[in-house]
Order: sequence, then structure tokens, then C-alpha cells
Amino acid sequence: MRTHSRRALFGAGIAVAGSGLLSGCATGTTGSGLHSGMDGMNGMNAMKGMNGTAPSPDTGGHTPSGYVSPDGPEVAEAERRRGAGPVRRFSLKATECRLDLGGRTVHTWTFGDELPGKQMRVTAGERIALTLHNRLPQSTTLHWHGLTVRNDMDGVPGVTQRSIRPGASFDYLFAVTTPGTHWVHPHSGLQLDRGLYAPLIVDDPREPLSYDDEWIVLLDDWVDGVDGSTPESVLKELHGGVDRGPMAHGSTEMAHDDAKGGGGSHPRHGGSRPADGPSRILKGARSRLLGHDAGDVDHPYHLVNGRTSRDPRTFRAKPGDRIRIRFINAGSETAYRVALGDHRMTVTHTDGFPVEHAETDALLIGMAERYDVIVTAGDGVFPLTVLAEGKGRSALGLLRTGSGEAPGPSARPRNLYGRILTADRFRAAESVRSVSRRPDRTLEMTLTGTMEKYDWAINGSPYTPDQRYPVEAGERVRIIFRNHTRMWHPMHLHGHTFELSNGGARKDTTILLPGRRVEVDFHADNPGLWMVHCHNIYHSESGMMTIIGYRKK
Repeated sequence: MRTHSRRALFGAGIAVAGSGLLSGCATGTTGSGLHSGMDGMNGMNAMKGMNGTAPSPDTGGHTPSGYVSPDGPEVAEAERRRGAGPVRRFSLKATECRLDLGGRTVHTWTFGDELPGKQMRVTAGERIALTLHNRLPQSTTLHWHGLTVRNDMDGVPGVTQRSIRPGASFDYLFAVTTPGTHWVHPHSGLQLDRGLYAPLIVDDPREPLSYDDEWIVLLDDWVDGVDGSTPESVLKELHGGVDRGPMAHGSTEMAHDDAKGGGGSHPRHGGSRPADGPSRILKGARSRLLGHDAGDVDHPYHLVNGRTSRDPRTFRAKPGDRIRIRFINAGSETAYRVALGDHRMTVTHTDGFPVEHAETDALLIGMAERYDVIVTAGDGVFPLTVLAEGKGRSALGLLRTGSGEAPGPSARPRNLYGRILTADRFRAAESVRSVSRRPDRTLEMTLTGTMEKYDWAINGSPYTPDQRYPVEAGERVRIIFRNHTRMWHPMHLHGHTFELSNGGARKDTTILLPGRRVEVDFHADNPGLWMVHCHNIYHSESGMMTIIGYRKK
């Protein structure tokens, strides 16, 4: 048996090579190779500065006095310490397209006219050089979720880089040191609730797991292009019919782009339905696992690897195969309960980091969380059932190892209701567990807001780009999250991984239930300006995000 397999499959049993270059799409019309058309500025001057000292473009924002700049010498030095391994080159094109979700065709935005976007695969110690071509009617960026990238490559408009204008391109270049299951998505407005996402797998050169096949499973909730709905019209409805618009992370550039917004009013305020589609407000979504209210957006479809349950993708293997399943929740507002019919799952990783192995019947996966599991395939056809937790809808994938009729969309395997694990139940594997240490600094972040006002915030202050929670390089930092709302929130920290308390799992995203307190610790070893935000995109774009800033020494 191989130590690990690079046969990464989305569904149809077609192997995807991972050892060479994978191109997300054809090169854009502005040219090929490393270049920058971003706002007419030079990016990284082609391949100059591959030792980590390449000049970075203006952020388009403002770094207050006394804080490390995203393109400062401290950032370059941290990148130099990560090393200068071989370069893997990629090209990605963000574009409008018509997309078949499996019996339903929608007009939306994707990477390379595919959903999900093509897999990118590298080995820890290598560097990624990727050109993003923006062919959208709106400015965009690319965020590398889960990677400890250099700060000016993090993809937050108005904070770490200028937005990439329509028709322009931008070059991302950085060292990759974090093995595991990761993904990429925009960090501009509500673009995540379209089709702009792709898996990013970073192989561990010392991978200890043994398995035969690999199945990458991306979960998503879908509204864009269905009966006239757009993410912008959904947000406007959530705001009571007032077009407050997305925060866009402080960038004013998106205000001049075609955001394709909608109209209407919030039903809970007695208003009418939005003018460009039916109401997408969800009432009565309840989940014990999520502390009561499961969510407020009624996405009409839920997808497994870009397909609805009416036309699911099939993963093919042989009976007895050990399969590594990499789950990624790319949804914008939905937690998923997942189970593979007649199979127990052995959980090996969460958010890319190993945990002490634990068997379970099902998993609860919040937005942006990732889980790796190992299953031993039975003989037959088995449903991978994905419940939109508390929302009354579902998605489906199929595992086929033999003959038999495929289960239908209504398949509900018994293990969906058996042992269900959540991130707080895991312990970090010894190989990634830090020595317990008293924090040098504690940051308190209380989550505030109500569904009625849709005024989500941190410590009562909605996001502005000049917010800073100061830290200093070398510190052990503790964030105390307190949830004073009636909603659950998946909280994400950019540029770092944190540890849950008492030897818990290492992660970058953690679920915070209503009325609960969660403490996470991280080592301040990646200088710059870093976002902390709720990964419910409608919450973050209404104000539930802020910035941790490294102080200059």
C-alpha cells in the first residue's frame, strides 16, 4: 500500500495528476506568465525577488503609524525564513459563465468555468506562483484559506492589497509551509456566495497516513442566479430592504463596480419580497448542535462538488480500499452534517492539522472548516448524505464500489443520527501540540448583534479598515471569544493557526455557539495586518470582522 495517494477525485473516477502543474484556466488576454495589471501598478516585477524580498503593490488602504505594513521589511524577513523551494506555477481566471448544477442552469461567476475550480496541489516547502486574471464585472482578490502566507499575499482588499480591477491581473507569490486540506476563495464583498472557490491540497513530504484513494468533497449552499436571486439581493433583504451594501473590507473600489444588487424588504420587518427574486429569508431553522438558530438564508440548492442531489457525482473505488476523504465546507451560511451510508469514519485532521484519531458516524462542519477522514470501502453503492443542518434541505454524493441501484436524493443513512463529532471533541496530535504557556497578551472579542437589526459586530463596533488589535512579534496571544448573540458564528483568523484550550485541535476556524465562550491561543510569528471575522459571509459583510495588527519594534 502506498504511503499516500495523489489520485484526487471529485467524482467520476478520473485521476487528477498532482505532481505537475495544474492550470485553473487559460491565460487571460493581457498576456501570460507572471505579470500584474492591477490598477496599472507593477506587481512583483516578474520573477524578481524570489528570495522573499520582492516589492509588493500598494494595499490601497492605510497602515496607521507604528504598525507593520503588509509590504514591510518584517514581512519580507518572515518570508525569507520560510525558505526558497521549487516554484509551482498556476493560472486562474475569474469569469462569468452559465453553469449546470445538475438539472438547473444558472448564470454565475466561477474560476475557469468549473465548479469547483480545478484542484491546485503542491508539497510543503514549495512556493506558489499564481496569476489571477479578473474577467468579472467587479473587482476581486484571492484569499488562501488556511495558509500562513506572507501578509501582502493574503488577498484582503484595502488591507493587504488593492482590489484587482475588471480586466486586470495580479501575481501571487509565496512559500507554502502548511500541509493539509485548504482552499482558495475571494475576499471581496459577497463573491464567496457565487462559484468562486477551489481546493488547495498541500502534501506532507513525511505523510504518515496510508491509503489507496483520495476523494475531495466540497460542500456549498447555492442561491446565485436562481429565479433572479443574487447574494447582493439576499443581503439587502436581510438589511430590511435597505441597500447598505457589503463592507468590502474597507475598499471603496467596489462601489464603482457592477455589484448586480437587488431590492426588496425584510419579511421580519413586514416588508415585501425583493424585486429581483423570491424571499430568501429562512424562518424556524433550528439545530441543537448549533445552539438553536441554524441560519437565516434559504439557499434553494445545496451542492456536493458542484452538483445537486438530483444529479450527484459518483466516486468509484474498489471494495476494501482505504479512502481518504477531504471535506471542505465552501458554503456561505450553512453548517453541514455529513455521513457515508454504512461506513464509520476515522477522523485524522481538522483544518489541515492532525488530531488524535477518533471514530464517528457523522461530522458537523461549519463554514470554512475542513476535515480529513479515512474510510474502508464496502461493496456496493453508498450515499454520502450532506444535511444542511437545521435547514431542511440536503445534498448528495455517491460512493460506488460494485453493482446496485444508486440511492436517491432522500437517502438518510442511520449513521447521520448516531455519534456526531464537532471540533471541540478533538485533541491535537502530539506532533503539532504546543507546550502549554501562559499568554503574553489577551485580546477580548465579544460578538454582538441581532437578526432583527442585522447589526453584526465585534465588541459592538462594526468593521472599519482602521481598526487594530495590537500584538507584537514573538508573543503568545490568547483571543477570548464571547458570543453575546443568539446565532452561532464560525470565527476565522487569517495568517495563523490557533489551538483550542486544554490541548484541543489546531485550527484556523472555530464554531462559537450562542452564549458560549471559547479561548484560542496562537503564536505571533507572521507579521502584518490580519483579519479576524465570522465566516458567515452575510455576518462578516454586515460588520462582524476586525484586524489584528503587529506593532513595529
